[in-house]
Order: sequence, then C-alpha cells, then structure tokens
Amino acid sequence: MAKLKRIFTIEIARVTEAAAIAAARLAGRGDEKAADQAAVDAMRSALNQIVDMDGLVVIGEGERDAAPMLYIGEKVGTAGGQKMDIALDPLEGTTLCAKAMPNALAVIAMAESGSLLHAPDSYMEKIAIGGGYPAGTVDLDLPPGENIKRLAKAKGVSPSDITACILDRPRHAELIDAIRKVGGAIRLISDGDVAGVIHTADQDTGIDIYLGVGGAPEGVLAAAALRCIGGQMQGRLVLKKPEERERARRMGIKDPDHKFELAELASGDVMFAATGVTDGSMLPGVRFDGSHVTTHTIVMRSATGTVRWIRNRRLFARP
Repeated sequence: MAKLKRIFTIEIARVTEAAAIAAARLAGRGDEKAADQAAVDAMRSALNQIVDMDGLVVIGEGERDAAPMLYIGEKVGTAGGQKMDIALDPLEGTTLCAKAMPNALAVIAMAESGSLLHAPDSYMEKIAIGGGYPAGTVDLDLPPGENIKRLAKAKGVSPSDITACILDRPRHAELIDAIRKVGGAIRLISDGDVAGVIHTADQDTGIDIYLGVGGAPEGVLAAAALRCIGGQMQGRLVLKKPEERERARRMGIKDPDHKFELAELASGDVMFAATGVTDGSMLPGVRFDGSHVTTHTIVMRSATGTVRWIRNRRLFARP
C-alpha cells in the first residue's frame, strides 16, 4: 500500500481545528447536541475541502447516542484522490464541552485504505500501556491485579507506584477494587478515554495503564495514536445483544469475541490529530481573543514517529 502524502499531516490539523472552534463557541451553553452538531458540520466541511483524498469514514460518531453523525460509510474528500480510512470523533466529550469542563477534544485518524478496524458503535473492553516494555507485558485476559503486578515488574517498581486511568462509571467498581487491592492507584476520568489511553505513553501525566470499558470508536482512535507514538493495546468488543453481534459480523468481524491487538485495530501508515476544545491535560482549549482565535493541536504519524504540536492563531474572518 502507498504511504500517505506528507501534506495530509497539515490537512488533518486543519480538520480538527475547524471542529474544535465550532464546538468551543458553544462551550458552557449546556446543549450537547448543538455543540456536537456544530463540530460535525465543521469537520465534514473541512474534510470535503481536502484535495487528492478519497476518504471513507469507517469509524463515525453519534450512532449509539442518536446524535448528529459523520456516518460510517460516508465518503469525504475529492473523488480520484488517494483512498484512505477515516476514523473520527468531531467532539470527544460532548458533556465536557456543554459544561465547559476540561478535556473536550476534536479527534481524527487517517490511514491507508483497509488499515483501520471497521468497528460498530458499541462498547469495547480495553487495556493499554506506553512503549518500551516487552511484548505481552499486559493482557486483557488476565485479572486486573495481575496486570498491575506485571507492569510494575517490567518498570522495576512496586505495584503501589502504578497508576491506572479508568472511566468513572459504576460498571468499573470491581475493576477499581481489584487494582486497589494490589496497591495500585486510580485516576478517574469523567469522559475522554482517547486522551486517557494516549496519556499512558507520556511519562509526565503520571498514568501508567489504561483499563476498562469505553466506546469502540474511541478504542480505534486511541489505537491509531499509539501506533504513532508507541505502546501496547488490546481491545474486545462488548456485544451483549444478538442484533449487536449480527451487526458486527455484517461489518466484517468474523469472531465478535476476538481479542484485537494494536496492529489489528490500526495498521499501515497512520496519522492522528487532536485539537483541544476546552483546556485539558493533553492540550489547551480554544481561545477567543477579540478578532482572533487560537488553537492547540497535536499531530502524529506512524511512518516517521513524528509528533508535532501546532499553535495556530488567526483572524475570525479567515478560513
């Protein structure tokens, strides 16, 4: 497969910037759907302005929540361009944005056609750690406490020195108890598990491992980021109803109970971008200052291992 053109690293930054600005205008207004719709419309418009890209949305957003969508199967870009898979979340953390809380992001990943898992908008059980550890250090099939112990051994520290990032949900009560029982610490997040997974690859965050059940689309997006910056990740779809399992099969997933490795979630030449909507642990949010707007974006590429931080300041009236 042909590698993605270098110019796309700039183009995807423009896409997430447009979505973030549109959503940020509605931050704190208490209307999740309006903020999401604004981000979707802006992201769709920006994607369709990218020349030489024949994109297929394989990970859309909003289906599970009956929210506005850039739907799975939608074509974006210009006809005749390079074929590629698109995974996106125009506003990850709709509640965070609506309440002007930290860590709302606009997120997208691009990869060579056929490189991203075509996952349904269901839930996914996930485990992730940063790079630099032996293969198989952690495993989704092991008890949580055992994964904490194995990671601690690989780091050369005590389990009490390990911090796990987990979504703050009632379903994770037993998981949290199991980690604390072996001495591990917990960092709870209200939303935004894409950032939670990425934080495992950044020593400055103090997060060593991500565990728990979150959205499958977010799982693929997080995997795309880890493919760029290094790390280990596994995911398994949570499909409780027969119709959910059947839909997964129709999307090409032969074994609904399969444990996906990182390279199965995202492979090939992958690019990832995220722009802060509200201030967060990964990126500052959008700033409106008189006639100007300032955004902060991170862009990653797996083929080169490059990570760029982009601070963009421009006039409102300019595209």
